[in-house]
Amino acid sequence: MWFVILGGFVGWLAGLAFRGRGFGCLGNVAVGVIGAVVGGLFFRLVGWQFGGWLGSLFTAFVGAVLFLVVIGLFKKR
Repeated sequence: MWFVILGGFVGWLAGLAFRGRGFGCLGNVAVGVIGAVVGGLFFRLVGWQFGGWLGSLFTAFVGAVLFLVVIGLFKKR
């Protein structure tokens, strides 16, 4: 349950940072959960690790923004 709540919050934050508004409830959760996976993979590849709920929040946010940037690159083509 915590993963879904965190995903919704992070998706909303990433939506605010990337396009000025969120993506709706389900869209925020999807972006946040995918972002958590992307962020976890990204930080594992560069060898960084963050602990605790704040580290999870940061990792998911960075991953969500990276995910949205990549989607934006493909969407413009």
